[in-house]
Amino acid sequence: MDVRALRYFVEVVEQQSFTRAAEALHVTQPTISKMVRALEDELGGPLLIRDGRRLQLTDAGRVVLERGRAVLAEVGRLRRDVADVEGLARGELTVGIPPTAGPYFAPVIGAYRRRHPGVTLRLREQGARALEAGVAEGDLDIGVTLLPLGRPELAAQLAQLSVARQSVVALFPRARAPAHPGPVALAELAGLPFVMYEDDFALPRLIADGCRAAGFTPEIAAQSRYWDFIGDLVGADVGVAILPAHVAGRFDPARVDCRPLASPALIWELGLVWRQGYLSRAARAWLDCCREEFGLAPSPDAPPLP
Repeated sequence: MDVRALRYFVEVVEQQSFTRAAEALHVTQPTISKMVRALEDELGGPLLIRDGRRLQLTDAGRVVLERGRAVLAEVGRLRRDVADVEGLARGELTVGIPPTAGPYFAPVIGAYRRRHPGVTLRLREQGARALEAGVAEGDLDIGVTLLPLGRPELAAQLAQLSVARQSVVALFPRARAPAHPGPVALAELAGLPFVMYEDDFALPRLIADGCRAAGFTPEIAAQSRYWDFIGDLVGADVGVAILPAHVAGRFDPARVDCRPLASPALIWELGLVWRQGYLSRAARAWLDCCREEFGLAPSPDAPPLP
């Protein structure tokens, strides 16, 4: 069985699109379709069924997805182990980053590529909850998430490193901004429609917990996976939103009014997670780049890289 066919199939399921899967894997859509069909022919039946605009898994497809992810994780570990024998002249590293964290990690990615051009760096953009699961299952080497973990049961399996903290801010359609200047209390958002990230992101959990503490449950008008689209929806008067300050500052102030949150202030704490135990040289080098970029002390128990 061609491991590439498994990788293509898993990516199609995760992206819910042959086109997006082809873009993510940097191959053509016909190539993706051909490899998935070959996998179905080899296994003796359909794995995917088109249901309108969504792709549904058959019973066989669910088995292949679960086992395929395990196979791909094992192949990744094999490549990393071989790369460790050869040093950082070769190797592979898969890092998961949620969309809102991209601006923080672009300099890290640049530094890593300059220092270790022989390492294949694969980036996966997903919600924090999915990334936490990917790290725990061995599908990702390192994930970026919000701390504390969205799935507390993973805390014993994953090592954590906090890299950044900042407050989140409230975004209002310009025409509906509060009349008073300055910060707004979270309770002032009660009764207003919210535009949020989808549920596999960590920020909705932070917002829901804060709203609950302020005495209300947010009414969700729309959800998206993309911070810029959330800002567009706020500007179009679909609802209010809560985002990290570094993201909110990118919106047009003529359409979106950004206010600090008070009573309580919500803290967006960005962290790295990886599985407890063995770390490849490529992964340790990534952590070193992160510590330098974010001004953190070197790990006291990490041996020097060769």
